[in-house]
Amino acid sequence: MTDNVIDYLDGAHENIVSWLDAYLRIQSVSTDPRFAPQMEEARHFLLRRLDEIGLTNVQQLDGGGEPAIYGEWLGAPGKPTILIYGHYDVQPAEPLELWRSPPFEPTLHDGRLYARGASDVKGPTTVALEVVAAFLSVTGGCPVNVKVFIEGEEETGSPTLTEIIARFRGLLSADAVLSADGGRASAEVPTVNTGARGCGQLEFRLRTADKDLHSGRYGGSVRNALHEMAKLVASLHDAEGAVAVDGFYDGVVPPSARQRADTAAFPFSADVFFRDVGASASGEPGYTTREQVTLRPSLDINGMWGGYIGHGGKTIIPNEATAKLTVRIVEGQTSEAVLDAIVRHLNRCCPAQVKLDITSRFAGASASTLSADHPLVLAVESVLRKETAREPIHVRLGASVPITAVFKETLGIDTLMFGYNLPDEDVHAPNEFFRIASIREGTRGWARLLDALGGTTPAEFGAGRHTAA
Repeated sequence: MTDNVIDYLDGAHENIVSWLDAYLRIQSVSTDPRFAPQMEEARHFLLRRLDEIGLTNVQQLDGGGEPAIYGEWLGAPGKPTILIYGHYDVQPAEPLELWRSPPFEPTLHDGRLYARGASDVKGPTTVALEVVAAFLSVTGGCPVNVKVFIEGEEETGSPTLTEIIARFRGLLSADAVLSADGGRASAEVPTVNTGARGCGQLEFRLRTADKDLHSGRYGGSVRNALHEMAKLVASLHDAEGAVAVDGFYDGVVPPSARQRADTAAFPFSADVFFRDVGASASGEPGYTTREQVTLRPSLDINGMWGGYIGHGGKTIIPNEATAKLTVRIVEGQTSEAVLDAIVRHLNRCCPAQVKLDITSRFAGASASTLSADHPLVLAVESVLRKETAREPIHVRLGASVPITAVFKETLGIDTLMFGYNLPDEDVHAPNEFFRIASIREGTRGWARLLDALGGTTPAEFGAGRHTAA
């Protein structure tokens, strides 16, 4: 039966590309209020499509910001209920002058469809929706119960996602989440994404005097806020690049043998990694570069400023300096505890004569982990083996995916990212693109994955059954 669905999708390929073309022309930029009409246009565009493919209870879910789009098919009693996630908002297209073709006029070149949102994440979302449409058209039903949830605020940090879930908790209850966002880690080998690092943010300010001072009258006799900030920031790491904050690594779950073996098997060259961005190595000793950016926590200064930065010189001693930092956390850590440790470190290392203020603090997403025996992981492995005739490698993202933590913390359900975009597709940058070949690959993969999940039961997704690998 699934082969018939795949044949149908192959025959509908041109129609799928045409629908995606129309979807990409909608300038659904969520961060800029000027695009509010286009955001509304995108919502109505999706509502019509969910109606057309045969979903029921199609509606907007409003949490006080940009509403999400919802639809369901619940005609598979006794089968798991899978929440399919995507987002319809996109990043701004600027700088426009760097695009080879207009960002909202999809352009096909050399097997690539160029447009803002093509890879992140309208292309992969289209793949998921069209597979549901094909099952309903060909077989009259899906192998599992399906709930489609497409939000409009992912690119702005999903500020009202928790409120949407609170208001529509019953509607969104499910056994697991399949995300069209969060793509493949490699074009060379099949990969299963089993988690991502979490994150947190901190901004702090130092003050050394009531005002900026003349460097001739006061130079050599008073503290300089930028000097003090430089010393304080430098104290956060040791000479080799490990974080030097007491308590930062508390609770960290060491990488398992399976995780380290999978990381070693992933095609990755540290030399190329650094050469591509003109950088050099510095990080926690005892781990490979790939392990450092996926399996271990990190702390990075994102900005530091103060004093005079205009044209020419200005002979002052700055009285204030500010810095921003972010952390990436792993299993066993919480961003609250990590930020607490950093604040304690800053207070301990800051001289008593210097005033330290924490001006902003955000405890972001938790780290997410799926165990090697999770039914989502097992199902994807079986699909990728069949589709590629290769053994899939488990990978983790170094970046953070807030929705995985939000769904776990609010609904108690796990998320597996199964997008068909690839790392080189210039998301958030000029000339973003999505490979046309990924549409056929993706529809085959999604069709076989829904079929595989149809062979499981809701009990297999029971809360607390699965632990980290």
